[in-house]
Amino acid sequence: MNIKDVNIKNRRATFDFAIGDTFTAGIVLTGTEIKALRQGKASLVDTFCYVNNGEVWVKNMYIAEYFYGTYNNHNTRRDRKLLLNKKEIAKIEKSGKETGFTIIPMRLFINDRGLAKLVIGVGRGKKEYDKRQSIKEREDRRSMARMFEK
Repeated sequence: MNIKDVNIKNRRATFDFAIGDTFTAGIVLTGTEIKALRQGKASLVDTFCYVNNGEVWVKNMYIAEYFYGTYNNHNTRRDRKLLLNKKEIAKIEKSGKETGFTIIPMRLFINDRGLAKLVIGVGRGKKEYDKRQSIKEREDRRSMARMFEK
């Protein structure tokens, strides 16, 4: 797998959240983590970010253990620090504290210089509703309209 081919997306992010601002952040990784990431062995499912003491952290991001790693292999779901400047952190912290807003990782990739980057977005959770129920109600209204036309 080529380094440029690494593009891991969180497909549930845009489905479950209305994304507002997005930021591109670097990630602090260990040696075996970046090697596993270059092989494309990562996942952003059930991942979120939080701000702690002026630093942004990503929690529950899965990076598989490196196959050729020894006893020095990394923990697969450890908290990883994100690298952003102070203005971006302040903006994320301000919007993340508002009720209903969450900081969501959206895309993980490796840039042209070979550095791992994470695109995070600040989004508000979409309201969940059962689409089948609304489809049924719409069909019932149509059938009632047809009955009254006759």
